Amino acid sequence: MKKVFVLAAMVCMAGCQNKPKAPAIDMANFDLSVAPAEDFYQYATGGWQAHNPLKSEFSRYGSFDVLRENNEKRINELFAEMTARTSEPGSVEQKISDLYKMGLDSARLNAEGAAPVKAAVDSLLAIDDRAQLTEAIAGLHSAVANPFFSVGVEADLMNSSMNALYASQSGLMMGDRDYYLDAENEKFRDAYKTYLSTLFRLAGLPEEEIGKAVEGTMAIETRLADKMWSSVELRDIPAQYNPMPRAQFEATYDAIDWPAYYRTMGIGDFDTIIVSTPSSLANANKLLKTASLDEIRYYLAAQYIDAAANYLSDDFQNASFEFFGKTMAGQKEMKPRWKRAMSVPNSTLSEAVGEIYVAKYFPEEDKTRMLALVKNLQTALGQHIDSLDWMSAETKARAREKLASFTVKIGYPDKWKDYSTLEIDPLKSYWENIVNASAWYTADNIADLGKPVDRSEWYMPPQMVNAYYSPLTNEICFPAAILQPPFFNPAADDAVNYGAIGVVIGHEMTHGFDDQGRNFDKDGNMNNWWTEADSEAFKAKTDILVKQFDAIEVLPAKEGQPAIFANGALSLGENIADQGGLRVAWTAYRNSLEGKPAPAPIDGFTDAQRFYLGYATLWAQNIRDEEIARLTKLDVHSLGKWRVNATLRNLQSFYDAFGITEGAMFLPEEQRVIIW
Repeated sequence: MKKVFVLAAMVCMAGCQNKPKAPAIDMANFDLSVAPAEDFYQYATGGWQAHNPLKSEFSRYGSFDVLRENNEKRINELFAEMTARTSEPGSVEQKISDLYKMGLDSARLNAEGAAPVKAAVDSLLAIDDRAQLTEAIAGLHSAVANPFFSVGVEADLMNSSMNALYASQSGLMMGDRDYYLDAENEKFRDAYKTYLSTLFRLAGLPEEEIGKAVEGTMAIETRLADKMWSSVELRDIPAQYNPMPRAQFEATYDAIDWPAYYRTMGIGDFDTIIVSTPSSLANANKLLKTASLDEIRYYLAAQYIDAAANYLSDDFQNASFEFFGKTMAGQKEMKPRWKRAMSVPNSTLSEAVGEIYVAKYFPEEDKTRMLALVKNLQTALGQHIDSLDWMSAETKARAREKLASFTVKIGYPDKWKDYSTLEIDPLKSYWENIVNASAWYTADNIADLGKPVDRSEWYMPPQMVNAYYSPLTNEICFPAAILQPPFFNPAADDAVNYGAIGVVIGHEMTHGFDDQGRNFDKDGNMNNWWTEADSEAFKAKTDILVKQFDAIEVLPAKEGQPAIFANGALSLGENIADQGGLRVAWTAYRNSLEGKPAPAPIDGFTDAQRFYLGYATLWAQNIRDEEIARLTKLDVHSLGKWRVNATLRNLQSFYDAFGITEGAMFLPEEQRVIIW
């Protein structure tokens, strides 16, 4: 439930001291048959695409995935070393190595088959009274899945120093409501029904009952989807702040025996609960009272089996991959077992793995370099705020206060998460250990209710190549693993590094002032600190950016399917941050040259050209059509190609760098928009 704005979802290793140096500008990455003025993304990354074809296990493969694969190997080596020695029972090493070994043990998993889920599934299918639903749903919420709705603890949006209880929409296994409602998604619904049939069959349902179970599950999910908020609506944070007194909440959503639910979830006393999506919760409440009990119990059983599938025998894992991997994302084959096994302890005990990771791979001097870069970018963003022609002096002063109040987290946490009470028992099944770990995390989250927010907490582990901005804590965070090429390259000159890691820093900073971040003040409280005139001017500019991206055809029409266009409203915050990051990083780079001789060309490229080539290299990738369609529907980030081409078309400094005055990349000045 944490509200953070991230660069993208990628994992990688930190800088390794003895690895070969990566070239600052690699000529093999270029496609020189394409002019920069026609398609800068293809010009700068077309060679990379040709030399890095999509592997069967990937739905997209980019420069980040190369780093992620390197990181997976590093972490896998750490795990393999642990399994080769005897670990003290209850130690972090024991927990990591046993969980890792369980994921590798295909013989045991296949021998167990559906046995690890049989008792729970039978119990859900035996529900014959609505009075039993509360216990069943709470049991799932505490450790397995979130059917119908979800409940959890997060900082109060209006009092960010204290944790509060939230209730939100949830319960769609395909993830987004449009998969259930839009006509063009019929093929996904058909494939999903096949997947559900397979799950129920593998779980042991009688053949004559499977069709009814599938239709019952689909009926519940489709009716839930009908009233769920869209991905774009969920970007309206103020609309999701609907605090209700406890008594009113329980009376409004009365299909659940709330005192019993609280007991099962471990929720103690509270006065107020914040409802994020009232209309969808009202719909879920109605369904719990009016849908047939058969439909509900089949839906709950499906939620359980789906959550367990990737921790069971090969036939369950293959079924999950056939639908989510092949059909929805376009992958050709499953990731190898060692990668799947490695990913589980890497996420389940993420900070424990991170502590081991940084001790081996993260040099402290990288933290010092990052702090200096962040300071330079803060200065540059302050200059941009001062020069805005659409923001009032009053709002500029508040913006400056917020910028000065940023908390900067670099590398790794000052204190590590304590996993001493998390039990991993090799005598229990893989799935049972996953359930226990999930229940541990739920209890850990619920324990924060009514307590002050721990502002030292990190929302990403150190071994993840990513970055985020959190409006509730007004912090920017750069985990250790981001400090390696193509983000940060010690062998590259400043122009390349400002175009890469500098843009990442600026990107995260501007999230504090985008269409969502601007709702929060310097203390992290939801507070409209903009004047009405500033808000209107800001919206007028962002509306132009939305229209620019809405006009991008990401996939042409084919096989009876309409063309797919980018969703400018969904990706607005990230598009603002990409543009802002580029502009602020460019200013910071120019500031760094004051009093120095003008940089000479390197490899035939001026420093300005190297800056923009450094940026484009971040987004080099190949991607399958299925993944383009899926991400356009779900992801708040634009596709890599358009994070480059569509964003650069607004920047005069880019045109100047490459001498562009016409061509497909060129956008007349009157059609451009500059926000930061």
